[in-house]
Parts: sequence; structure tokens; C-alpha cells
Amino acid sequence: MSTYLGSGNADLHRRDYRPAWLDDLAEDATMEASVLNGIVEGAEGVRAILGYARTLYDYQEFNYVGEYGEHGFVEDYTSRVHGEPIGSIVVVRYNDAGRAQHVIINHRPLRSVLLWSRLMADHFANTPYAKYFISPELTRDLLGPDASS
Repeated sequence: MSTYLGSGNADLHRRDYRPAWLDDLAEDATMEASVLNGIVEGAEGVRAILGYARTLYDYQEFNYVGEYGEHGFVEDYTSRVHGEPIGSIVVVRYNDAGRAQHVIINHRPLRSVLLWSRLMADHFANTPYAKYFISPELTRDLLGPDASS
């Protein structure tokens, strides 16, 4: 079974998770992700993008959340976004002051990555963050005109 499909157990679906690291970003934090075109630099941009991104999940079903090595944190979860299954691995690396410095996010499968980027592009159109997402026109070409509009 594909790991991004989750267990199917609705009792494991969380809608209340807010990672503590998101409230403690270094001012020069960076974020890389499979849904991004480029690297987001600065706490303000990371917060803005993740603040909206978190609203797209129908729920989060966690496989693991916790420490990762001496200066890291990891989240492994599945969800659905506009009905499409999505799996996520988030790796956070802390700086020497213990603040979140680098955020790396991997989503799968590709169809969900493209849908996610399209939804983000639609939301952030005409903002400084629009450049980080695939164009809505291209994702419509790749996913089809009716893909979770």
C-alpha cells in the first residue's frame, strides 16, 4: 500500500496540530519544498506560505513527529487536499540558538504536488510569493481543466 494514502482510520485524523517550530523561526530562515520553485528566504515569507498551506489540508494523520538528531525535528504525515491523497515529510533544522533555521518539505505523489502548487499559485497570485509556485495555466494543462477547481 502506498504510504501517502494513510490508514483510512478517521480517528487518527487531526485538525488541531500546530508545530511549535513555526512560532520560533530564525529571521533568516529558509524553506525548500517539492511544491516550490526556488528557496523561500526569511521568516516572514516562510510564515506566510506555511500559514496558508496549512489551511489546505483536510486533516493530518501522523506517522511520526519528533526530534531528528541533535538539531532537528521531523514530521511524517498523510492527508487529503481537495480530495487528493498527499504524503508529507517535513525536516526542520535548528540553528545554534535553537530556532528553526531550515525547513525542507517533501510531498508525494506528483499529481498532488502539482495540485498543491496550483492552489498556492492561485492564492498568492499578484503577491511577492507568486514566483515560488508553478503557473496556474501550466498546472491546468498538466492536471486538466477540472482538476479540483
